[in-house]
Amino acid sequence: MNTFSVLDSVIFIVYVLLIVVIGLWCSRTRKGGVKDSKEYFLAGNTLPWWAIGASVIASNISAEQFIGMSGSGFAIGLGIASYEFVAAASLIVVAVFFLPIFLKTKIYTMPQFLEIRYGKPVKTLMAFFWLLVFIFVNLTSILYLGALAIHKVVDIPVGFSIVCLAVFAGAYAIYGGLKAVALTDMVQVIFLIGGGLLTTYIALNHYSEDAGAIAGMQKLIAQVPEKFDMILDPSNPDYKYLPGIGVILGGLWVSALYYFGCNQYIIQRALAGKSLSEARMGLVFAGLLKLILPLIVVIPGIVAFALDAPLEKPDQAYPWLMHNFIPSGVCIFRRIPVQHFR
Repeated sequence: MNTFSVLDSVIFIVYVLLIVVIGLWCSRTRKGGVKDSKEYFLAGNTLPWWAIGASVIASNISAEQFIGMSGSGFAIGLGIASYEFVAAASLIVVAVFFLPIFLKTKIYTMPQFLEIRYGKPVKTLMAFFWLLVFIFVNLTSILYLGALAIHKVVDIPVGFSIVCLAVFAGAYAIYGGLKAVALTDMVQVIFLIGGGLLTTYIALNHYSEDAGAIAGMQKLIAQVPEKFDMILDPSNPDYKYLPGIGVILGGLWVSALYYFGCNQYIIQRALAGKSLSEARMGLVFAGLLKLILPLIVVIPGIVAFALDAPLEKPDQAYPWLMHNFIPSGVCIFRRIPVQHFR
């Protein structure tokens, strides 16, 4: 059932217009200025540390994080947050060891770095491979999961939501380049983290029957302690998805160092920094923000599990919370007794 009120619709429309206007404003060409490849791909190397860090996080915590990680929190528990903690540490490694090399070579894209090290055939092969991955893996999953959230909350068909999300993202990004993306990311990360913390607070407060979020967390730990195991035992039915300490010390580092150190979609923000120190500070800032993400994207899934949410699959945990507990316009709270879900 669609619970979107008129106030929700107005806020949503204002938000969309705000992002598009900021993006187009940042995309404008100054009088006498010329847009070249450096301006388009690296924002003219003008990004400060706070814009770099915010843009990295905004690019990372898309629908994949909110829907997928909450679903994993519902199914596995807090152990899935190992990805976030390892990612925070890997950002420091990238800032200290990878970034100076990348900036020294003055590259615009990661395939350029491969060309310098291994030649043009490797560059072409990897550029083609990454293009396929971004189109058929990254982009499709982000659009689908975002559309799924919209469908569950607003009851708009998934196909139509996918088209709207694609048009919205491309409205300024294609024209404005990295500068437009980074500065709109700064606005979006405020909404993402602020809204995420609000959702977690409301869910925990409701779970504690209005005793507060801290009481809700204490009650959650007491009633479902198995969901707070950070290292899964081989007897755990979800062990195959997070196989103990071995994956934390091994596989997670490989994927995290690739994603934050070699993924064009992420590292491009740091390449656009004003200087090496600004770029490093930006990645450190992103690492600090990463440490609070489990509270935003994993805990809500555990709350949904504790409330015996009637889900067909775990990925519906976050949309279910939004549909049932988030107040209209963040002001009017539609209460549903906890006992209804027990």
